[in-house]
Amino acid sequence: MDKIVKSDEEWRRELSPEAYRITRQHGTERPFSNDRFPKAPGTFRCVACGLPLFDAATKYDSGSGWPSFWKPLSEQVVEETEDRSLGMVRTEVHCARCESHLGHVFPDGPEPTGLRYCINGAALRFEPASESRT
Repeated sequence: MDKIVKSDEEWRRELSPEAYRITRQHGTERPFSNDRFPKAPGTFRCVACGLPLFDAATKYDSGSGWPSFWKPLSEQVVEETEDRSLGMVRTEVHCARCESHLGHVFPDGPEPTGLRYCINGAALRFEPASESRT
């Protein structure tokens, strides 16, 4: 996948302050603060570059306070790295095209994958199925 590379200044201009803090500075929003997406068919895209990341059909209520999905659209749209911050070992998830920090993936999700992609709502943009363009 071709990478999108921009300067820090370009990202600051294009993103809201919260989206910039989360996607470019690896921030985390407060739980239960940004999961106001409609319960409708559609696609969740990266807020920074628009890459389609998750299908709304894979979203579920994990009770964690963050939008949660049991799988990405494909293995090619997200990349994972080890995150040893905050005194723990976690698996960070970021956009494969622009490297925006999205959240983390945990092995405590529902079947069929058993995974919980715990994603910051400010890192996502919802596109209803009627408007979807992949």
